[in-house]
Amino acid sequence: MPASLLTSDISAELIQRSATLLEALRRAEAKLVTAESCTGGLVAALLTHHAGSSDVTEGGLVTYSNSMKQSVLGVQADTLQQFGAVSAETVREMASGALGIAQDATHSVSISGIAGPGGGSVEKPVGLVWFGTAVRGGDVRAEARIFKGDRTAVRSQAALYALALVVQRLD
Repeated sequence: MPASLLTSDISAELIQRSATLLEALRRAEAKLVTAESCTGGLVAALLTHHAGSSDVTEGGLVTYSNSMKQSVLGVQADTLQQFGAVSAETVREMASGALGIAQDATHSVSISGIAGPGGGSVEKPVGLVWFGTAVRGGDVRAEARIFKGDRTAVRSQAALYALALVVQRLD
């Protein structure tokens, strides 16, 4: 993974955490699909960094714009208008939409946030990232975190957190 995409202090941790997730997916006989916005495919890239990851990684969808969230993942226009792209409602729909596309996936993770340096507000500051997780035949969850640092740091921390969330959903 090129160092320019990651903060150097957590890049090794990202590689290790992605390997840990792959092993957890194998043990659970699960398959993952990602739906990413602010991380731009970083989670999928981390997973596919490892040889043999295709046995448990179905793929990744980068839906950066609202129109892509709608047309690819089925996020409702009303959801985006009422709650915005960076919201619990949107990441839930993203996670569900990803499972709808990847028929063999058992789990999905979605990410949408404000990586900065601009784009934040009082209600939704720079560093706010929402995560959605879905399990086929199970529930869809959403939670938020606020990360500190520049754009690269926020994206790296968000990817790290997403990897950990999926491991939690496998337990």
